[in-house]
Amino acid sequence: MNVQIASAKQDLGRQAAEVGATVIREAIAKCGSANIVVATGASQFEVLEHLVNHNGIHWPAVTAFHLDEYIGLPINHPASFRLYLWERFISKLPLPLKVFHYLNGESEPAMEAARVSKILARHPIDIAFVGIGENGHLAFNDPPADFHAVEPYLVVDLDEDCRKQQLGEGWFPTLADVPAQAISMSIQQIMKSRRIVCSVPDERKAQAVRNCIEGPVTNKAPASILQQHNNCDIFLDTSAASLLTQELL
Repeated sequence: MNVQIASAKQDLGRQAAEVGATVIREAIAKCGSANIVVATGASQFEVLEHLVNHNGIHWPAVTAFHLDEYIGLPINHPASFRLYLWERFISKLPLPLKVFHYLNGESEPAMEAARVSKILARHPIDIAFVGIGENGHLAFNDPPADFHAVEPYLVVDLDEDCRKQQLGEGWFPTLADVPAQAISMSIQQIMKSRRIVCSVPDERKAQAVRNCIEGPVTNKAPASILQQHNNCDIFLDTSAASLLTQELL
């Protein structure tokens, strides 16, 4: 695990996007194509802003997968991750992607998870862009996360802390409006990625960052599993890193 601390969110996003762009370009140069996983949420605003404007990526050679999506939320809802990815990623690209495999939260959940899992099994992931939740979740794998499930995508329950985070970030008007379930990439699948870039801004994430970076690897702090990945970069701003006690630079 390589931890880097930036002074501001824009710097964090720029640095994370630079690493991601390098990995994507190298995969295309070596294999003729690249497979990526794209995350959503407030932690990815600056990352995607810089990534879509990065020169030298041949986007028609890139296949992308959706990290997670709410169940039962229509695509035109402001909190829809499909809408988020269209507005902040797909529609901003100078050239179209080869293909983007969305998760359709309006389909029957188990069937949709199985459908995209089958496609993902044919596309080894070169790089996964992820974040860490206020409760330490990785994707929508809330604590206590299933560290052993081998299916690429799972139907998961969202705990109250996760749902409160979505409310606090302004995606929903009330807690009752936040869906109780989602389709999420599994921990095992995320860990199969050749490279992981994890971006975590904001002071509200500071305790989760400390638990996941300096604490033991435990499913009670799901993103702590990243300690066991041999090619993971974690980008923090100074606020998110404010509770760390180890010398990281």
